[in-house]
Amino acid sequence: MKFLQKFGFTSEQLDYLNNNAASVMIDSIQKNKNVVSTNMNYLMGLGVKNIQDVFLEYYDLFLLDNSNFVSIFNKYDRDDLVEKIAKNVAIIEYL
Repeated sequence: MKFLQKFGFTSEQLDYLNNNAASVMIDSIQKNKNVVSTNMNYLMGLGVKNIQDVFLEYYDLFLLDNSNFVSIFNKYDRDDLVEKIAKNVAIIEYL
């Protein structure tokens, strides 16, 4: 999970993920780190600043194929979406 450090994850956040996510999910994240990284970069490119919070709550979302991942977020006004995610990451459940 070290690759997540380049996205600003702290050791404590990585420990939290390792302790709270199912081992099969941890393995999937490791095996698909290129997909996860691409999706993280996409959200960061949109302007999402709390990417760590989003990932820790919805890590399974980041395993989606990039085109499917992008299509989820492209349905909404970028600035409005980024603002809502900054206020409450739970909004992602409704996308």
